[in-house]
Amino acid sequence: MFRWKTASAALAIAALALTGCSSPGSESSSNSGGTLTLANTLAPTTLDAAGSGWAVISPYYQAAYDTLLRATTDGKIEPFLAEKWSYNADNTALTLNLRKDVTFSDGSKLTSAVVKTNLERFQKGTSPDASFLKAVQSIETPDDSTAVLHLSAPDPAMLNYLARDPGLIASGDAISKDPKSLATNPIGSGPYILDTKETVIGTSYVYTKNPKYWNAAVQHYDKLVIKVMADATAALNAIKSGEVNGVRLLNNNNLEEVKGAGWTVNQNEMNVFGMLLLDRAGTSNKALGDVRVRQAINYAFDRKALLKALQFDNGTVTEQVFPKRSAAFDADLDNRYAFDPQKAKQLLAEAGYPDGFTLNMPTTASVGATTWTLLGQQLADVGIKVAFTDAASNFVSDILAPKYPAAWIGLEQQSDWQLIQFMVSPTAVWNPFKYADPKADELIKQVQVGDESARQTAAKDLNKYIVEQAWFAPWYRPNNSFATDSATSVKMLPSNVFPAIYDFEPKK
Repeated sequence: MFRWKTASAALAIAALALTGCSSPGSESSSNSGGTLTLANTLAPTTLDAAGSGWAVISPYYQAAYDTLLRATTDGKIEPFLAEKWSYNADNTALTLNLRKDVTFSDGSKLTSAVVKTNLERFQKGTSPDASFLKAVQSIETPDDSTAVLHLSAPDPAMLNYLARDPGLIASGDAISKDPKSLATNPIGSGPYILDTKETVIGTSYVYTKNPKYWNAAVQHYDKLVIKVMADATAALNAIKSGEVNGVRLLNNNNLEEVKGAGWTVNQNEMNVFGMLLLDRAGTSNKALGDVRVRQAINYAFDRKALLKALQFDNGTVTEQVFPKRSAAFDADLDNRYAFDPQKAKQLLAEAGYPDGFTLNMPTTASVGATTWTLLGQQLADVGIKVAFTDAASNFVSDILAPKYPAAWIGLEQQSDWQLIQFMVSPTAVWNPFKYADPKADELIKQVQVGDESARQTAAKDLNKYIVEQAWFAPWYRPNNSFATDSATSVKMLPSNVFPAIYDFEPKK
């Protein structure tokens, strides 16, 4: 699954198909240079950094632009356009010291004023992630190579944000002279330059190696092509025919076929699938306001059976939304709600629902019908009737409206603070009822303002609390699979479904 951020993320529903990379075997067989072609299910709505997204569409932007910081395959944040950084004592001012040897593809230079312009454009732009910079109140530029971000409050995820779309930096000259042209002609300092003559917007994006790139060590190919391939069957056929050298697999249904073709399947766990029990105050569905009912829903699911049926056992069952790599993760919490229909019925009776109740939920055809069938059956087995409504392309926007007290979906797992701001806090996008809980709010505050040790303790306590209070009913973390042929190697990022451009290399 992709990141589900805002109503605009409804685009991702239609994109539930194979994505990945490809290149003609004749050009990818050498140990260096050649062409790498990426086959992607989505075309970006714009190539302007101010309207950029991430996840599966990240390669379009990484090719042409650099980010201020870089996320690595070992889960760290490292210098990139900013060669070092530091916070003040209360973490409300972030100082970025910029590289002095960076030139954009139009010949202009990287300066702190350019960084300021880009960050302010992103804040006001059309990106679904514009809110990531909401804590940035002002940006000071004491000299050409120093930018100071003044924050309204500490934001423990700010470094992570600057390593993805909010941190993309476009040419200041291009912004001042013709900002509209950036939508189809990105002018950045990245490892590649878009060939506008060869590119067909919406169909095929052709990039050539930037000869003046400041970091040649990450330029592994002479040419990069990103083709939009929305048909999953065609992508699988391309694997079998040897027309591509890498594909991100939507699901794990055909792994044996992929491996049988001599490919390597590289995997990470990026998302958590399951139910969001959104109306925890019981405003639209009184039953969900009772913690016993929410706990009953958790006991109703046979997570191992769901993983087997829907992901062919490729993943890990879980009862918590924080990932294994998180400081908040607690292995013991994955045994909190063992499959127990009788326990679920008992809790429903104790809560005053011995005959069950009706729960309204949305569906979309873009998610396989088996998911909805199994969800409805398992809840019906404990007395909860699910009234499904086909929300079609409004699936995400209707959930966020909010029109439903609960929903099934797959959501990304990022750093602790990102996840809290994404799913847990009263202002989180995926807390559309704006549910607030005094104990949870206090723990969230400690994660925000505490030192590293205090943050980790508070995050772990918060995770335990929301599991016990059954804010969610997670099922599993599916494997995110990216297949590569014998000529290509790639390292997976723990923070994105699509590997970074820099992490593809011809095998030696």
